[in-house]
Amino acid sequence: MDAIKFVEQDFIEAKELPDFGAGDTVAVAYKIKEGNKERIQIFQGTVIQRRNTGVNETFTVRKVSGGMGVERVFPVTSPAIDHIKVIKSGSVRRARIFYLRDRTGKSARIKERIFVKK
Repeated sequence: MDAIKFVEQDFIEAKELPDFGAGDTVAVAYKIKEGNKERIQIFQGTVIQRRNTGVNETFTVRKVSGGMGVERVFPVTSPAIDHIKVIKSGSVRRARIFYLRDRTGKSARIKERIFVKK
């Protein structure tokens, strides 16, 4: 098992990612290839889960677009991700907040986590 992790570390380049988790609002800039052109598109929404570790780590971002809920799963080690920006930190009690799928309007809001400087 350790040999597999050792080989995975050699092939994956380390990225500087901000510290974020479930409940945070993030903007993920990812590269899209169309023919021979490449452009960057931003997907902004709420992180509803982070799962696995290492090479297999992924996070799911949910947003409501045109009244329809859209979710996208991003691998953390994907070369298509340009950068991730944390817009707002949310205060939730769970690691996976799938209950947001059933909610609309005010009940779908997440409290903002306020950091106090000492």
